[in-house]
Amino acid sequence: MTKDEIAEILAKPYAQQLLHGPEPARLAYNGLDGDPRVIPIGFWTEGEHLAMATVPTSAKVAALRKNPKVAITIDKGAFPPKVLLLRGTAEVELVQGIPEGYLQAGHKVMTDEQYPGWETGVKGLYTEMVLITVTLTWAKLLDFETTLPKSVEDLIKQKSPG
Repeated sequence: MTKDEIAEILAKPYAQQLLHGPEPARLAYNGLDGDPRVIPIGFWTEGEHLAMATVPTSAKVAALRKNPKVAITIDKGAFPPKVLLLRGTAEVELVQGIPEGYLQAGHKVMTDEQYPGWETGVKGLYTEMVLITVTLTWAKLLDFETTLPKSVEDLIKQKSPG
């Protein structure tokens, strides 16, 4: 899939809602033992990349260094569901302090009253973090209004008269 095709999907209104809403990403990767993992994680966008930050000693950091291929889902559980499916390659980098995007991602999921206490706690806890930057290689938006999974589209075509 080309960068332009990915950008076109990410520019759609439902994709933008998911990318900037409070829902966490669900990051799938392979653990060091080879078994798959999926975790909820806060995220933010940096241009055409998705970014996350974590504790330098977390298991996902070592796993992503060994195998940087990831899949990401961001979704709303309402009906009809809205789902942004992404695949890409993760790059991990140790950074001093706390990335501004991490603070912004945290603010997406809490009230303005909750945020100052959380921010103070985060700033007191972390002196460094690992920045995970995902370069996207594939994207699909399922809104179940204008886009459906291909298997459902095929079934509808099969069942349609004519």
